[in-house]
Amino acid sequence: MSGANFILLINLSAAGLLAAAFMAVAFHDVGRVPARWLASGYLLGIAYFAIEFSIPAFADARFPVVTAFAVFLGATMAFNAGLARKYGVAPPWSPMLFFLFATTIAVYYVQDLPRQSLARMMAYQLPYAVMQFVALAIVWSSRQRLAGLDRILMAVLALSGMQFASKPFIAHALGGWGADPQAYLQSNYALVSQSLGTIFGLALALLMLAILVRDVLAEVTSKSETDTLSRLLNRGAFTRRAEQAVLGATRQGVPVALVIADLDHFKAINDSFGHASGDLVIETFAGLLREAAAGHHVAGRIGGEEFAIILPGTNLAAARLFAEGTRSAFSALPIDGLPADSRCTASFGVAELHASEDVADLMRRADEALYQAKNAGRDCVRVAPVEARSSGEAEASSNSLF
Repeated sequence: MSGANFILLINLSAAGLLAAAFMAVAFHDVGRVPARWLASGYLLGIAYFAIEFSIPAFADARFPVVTAFAVFLGATMAFNAGLARKYGVAPPWSPMLFFLFATTIAVYYVQDLPRQSLARMMAYQLPYAVMQFVALAIVWSSRQRLAGLDRILMAVLALSGMQFASKPFIAHALGGWGADPQAYLQSNYALVSQSLGTIFGLALALLMLAILVRDVLAEVTSKSETDTLSRLLNRGAFTRRAEQAVLGATRQGVPVALVIADLDHFKAINDSFGHASGDLVIETFAGLLREAAAGHHVAGRIGGEEFAIILPGTNLAAARLFAEGTRSAFSALPIDGLPADSRCTASFGVAELHASEDVADLMRRADEALYQAKNAGRDCVRVAPVEARSSGEAEASSNSLF
């Protein structure tokens, strides 16, 4: 067995393993459609390598050569469809199918040119390069935020396109690609070509697997951190994100404030109107928090009817205004499932981070301010003291604000 035959066998086995890997990823919702297309591409790759193996058995190799070309180009199209689904871009089916038809016809007719003709070699390799650059354009045109792996993928696609475009010149430099199709696998060029295909094929496949697995893990993490009813962070996730926000604000030397809110008389709502109505109240308040919060704010549901939002870059006065605005908006908001004249309210506690405090200290002081709001009759905002003082002074300072 020649070196090219051996590498071809490796490529066939790798294509099967990669198709199986993408099918495994396809069991997860977030990667289902893209992974199916990618798996289809590598299944077509298996067919291509099998046809390549069979070519020496044909006396007239025109048909298997053209078929192998069309199958491999189809594999690149399936890969591009998977990329398009992953990056939220409409797959360019019409131009790709037309390109497949036109180039397959061209490859059929260039078989009449001399075997070592540069035009014949380019007709066979340049369409693959075009498909790689189409893939690059798909990722580039995505409206999704591109991370490090996505940018590496773009670089590898560009290099892969260039290696396909360079293959006719590599073949010419190495003395051609065999005297006839049957002799191709015995040529030095076949060894180089199959090796390059292995390198770039595996690189692209492993990158796409890493990107899809990254997205699956991100979805799993998001689901584990998100409260189902409110679609805000749950308590554990909020605490972790709040710690990160506080650490970042401390490093930047900017203030950070915390607002804790509690829905007033929530048990009475459940008892009077049913738990379904209570759930609607929670959903409505959570939606209001999401609308009021900026992109760098962190909001969570930390208890049954208790919510918290961390406000990096916000001092105590601005956090109080945020709480007052949310309180006023919520108290005026009609709730589906409740009588038209019924309004729900919430109480708020606000605190600003002191030097040497951690998130637990900040939450404790905001919670104390919340209890002051509850004791003051509910549907109001209370602010924790700006500086640590005795309990009597703290209460006087808090009451003096209202």
